[in-house]
Amino acid sequence: MNRKTDVVVVGGGPCGSFSALTAAKLGADVVVFEEHEEIGVPSHCAGHVSLRGLQRLGLSLPQEVVENEIKGAIFYSPSGREFRIKFASPVTCVLNRALFDKHLAEKAEKTGVRYRLGARVNSFIRSNGFFKGVSINGDTIESNIVIDSEGCSSVLLKKAGLKTLDKSMIVNGAVAEVDKVVDVNQDTVEVYLGRNYAPGLFAWIIPRRDGSAKVGLATKIGNPKKYLEHFVRHNPKAKEKLKQSRLVNFSYHPIPLGGPIAKTYSNGILIVGDASSQVKSTTGGGVVMGLNCAKIAGAIAYQAIKQGDCSENFLSLYQRMWKKAIGFDMCVMRQIRLMLNRLSDEELDKLISLCSELHADKTLQRVRDIDFQGKALLQIFKSPNTWIVASYFFLASIM
Repeated sequence: MNRKTDVVVVGGGPCGSFSALTAAKLGADVVVFEEHEEIGVPSHCAGHVSLRGLQRLGLSLPQEVVENEIKGAIFYSPSGREFRIKFASPVTCVLNRALFDKHLAEKAEKTGVRYRLGARVNSFIRSNGFFKGVSINGDTIESNIVIDSEGCSSVLLKKAGLKTLDKSMIVNGAVAEVDKVVDVNQDTVEVYLGRNYAPGLFAWIIPRRDGSAKVGLATKIGNPKKYLEHFVRHNPKAKEKLKQSRLVNFSYHPIPLGGPIAKTYSNGILIVGDASSQVKSTTGGGVVMGLNCAKIAGAIAYQAIKQGDCSENFLSLYQRMWKKAIGFDMCVMRQIRLMLNRLSDEELDKLISLCSELHADKTLQRVRDIDFQGKALLQIFKSPNTWIVASYFFLASIM
């Protein structure tokens, strides 16, 4: 193993691979260290992402990676009231996360990125106040820049004494696969609200083209697997749709909903993805937002190496750039999450009913970019009906 490289990336998930790919394309020598023996295993989320988000990133995916395309959603209130929205064409897709992760890693390898699998980083190396590489089982690998994409655990950041994400805003997700569903539209995801089933976020059914589906939820309290089993067996709507189903291939993952950490850089290090909580607080989706930041991180890492300046003064450009790209939206989504968390089940019932009665779907159909929800709100607030819904939502959350 080479003991010196330009960039060390910790973590071979999508954000780690995309930052490595970006830096290597520009000319940097990059090594990625992944603790697991196989990229994409275990899977870390349901893989429901926006098509526009992928297009903006320049990602055209092989057919086998995309399990379905989605045109709409049904939101079920705690008591079973419905709010439906449908678009004329697909707005999101369902990814096979393992294949998606592998696809990004293969693209990175083709640009010269080297992967070290089954290689758990024990700690960062620091010298004269700078991060200068990593330690792996007694081996030292030096680098000019470290990109930390270790995920929500933030173990290495904690060891290094750096501030990490807001623990009070972490929910725990559980996802399983089912072989069949009943009365679920192939092009429609279903979202289930309610403290009895998914306190802190929501539950979902995401269909695939072949008639199977992904079923999951995230919860602020308790065991997510038990909550998922309870949801499948006892939710009045979901239990009928899943009565012929068997839950298999469980996966679990923490989801940070608190918004990005205050500082995503230091001397010789950049922090991306779940490790920096670059995740949508409203839905828990982190793929597109994280990839946008990872792309910026890879470019800044290369620029720092080229200029011979890996100080935090220069690397602060990374944070300024990602904040310019997604900062406003992340702030708005965090405030929406805080308000949602304060709503009772009864208030959620009323909110869903109000959305349906006022035909809020007509307004929402104008929005095609579901990742940048802050900017989307500015667009849909042009509708008087939206103001009525928003006013109720805001007043209910503060009373």
